[in-house]
Amino acid sequence: MNKSLFLGVLFALLVQNVYSQKNTPIVVATYNVRYNTPNDGVNAWPNRKEEVKALIRYHEFDIFGTQEGLRGQLDDIAELQEFTFFGAGRDDGQKAGEHSAIFYKKDRFKVLQSGNFWLSQTPDKPSKGWDATCCNRICSWVKFKDATTKKEFYFFSVHFDHQGVEARRQSGKLMVQKIKEIAKDAPTICVGDFNSTPETEQIIEMQTLLSDAKKVSAMAPYGPEGTFNSFKFDAPMKNRIDYIFASKQISVLKYGVLTDAKEQRYPSDHQPVVAKVVIN
Repeated sequence: MNKSLFLGVLFALLVQNVYSQKNTPIVVATYNVRYNTPNDGVNAWPNRKEEVKALIRYHEFDIFGTQEGLRGQLDDIAELQEFTFFGAGRDDGQKAGEHSAIFYKKDRFKVLQSGNFWLSQTPDKPSKGWDATCCNRICSWVKFKDATTKKEFYFFSVHFDHQGVEARRQSGKLMVQKIKEIAKDAPTICVGDFNSTPETEQIIEMQTLLSDAKKVSAMAPYGPEGTFNSFKFDAPMKNRIDYIFASKQISVLKYGVLTDAKEQRYPSDHQPVVAKVVIN
């Protein structure tokens, strides 16, 4: 091979490599891990935490939002040494209460900015909103830079109220407002347990800004429609309440609801929802 041909081939390979790196997919997920309570008996966290960790590693999640996790549960998941997490407790903005934490592979993703807000009329401080009766509700967010693709994007993890109808409706409006305020026109992913089925006003509101990953997946969606199992192996799982939303700059290659179980027991009372995406 002459020198000029060799250099041409080398250049072509370098260009191809750079292009492929820029289009490296990200496996994103949302997973309500069910808070740690002894009232769950055989399904209590100590009896299933290793299954949760094994599922995350086997399915090669890169970034995932969690809901309901108490700080000790997050520390348990962080025993997967490739991951670290960001999030705050909904009760005090520090470590108390359930989190909507964001786990990410620390060797691939760098945190550029991060923050939290509450789903209420006073989002800057721990608070209940509208007709929510039992709980503060929190959203955590991170601006990341992907070391592989060099691209920057925002990731939000949230948990809507399970009782307040108006709280859920207003939370949808607040999420759209805050995503516009924080992320502006940047690529954005929002995941969470919205405690809302697809026809509700709040899920329709979310889609005024972001696309439902299931609807825009290039590959046909995988798994059941529903995402909540109540720890029942024979649950019908007809109702979808956990979602992944993505902005227009993000292509969804595939979407699925995972049904992994061991000895007819699910690792959580929610199914993890997963999507493989590319930031364009």
